Amino acid sequence: MLTSVDPDVIRALGDPLRLRIVTLLARETLCTTHLVEETGARQTNLSNHMRVLREAGLVETEPCGRYTYYRLKPEVLAGLSGQFAGLAAAARTAAGNKRACP
Repeated sequence: MLTSVDPDVIRALGDPLRLRIVTLLARETLCTTHLVEETGARQTNLSNHMRVLREAGLVETEPCGRYTYYRLKPEVLAGLSGQFAGLAAAARTAAGNKRACP
């Protein structure tokens, strides 16, 4: 059975900067300062993007003094991968199905 793909996660990953952030976080846990350095984004812009990623459930935060570290939630990406694999399998099966026009 196919499960629906979470549109919030897809929307969050659809932005090039957020996709870059997710790629960086796949390698290591980073603080805001690191992310600003790596992406070249302004801190306020980066904070807005991080909010979107948190609300989509892709990242979690870890306060550390005056800094906030961000960590990717791999189970969310793994679930998304499984959902797309299910869609691909269904598309292979459906390729031979053709509904007649009225």
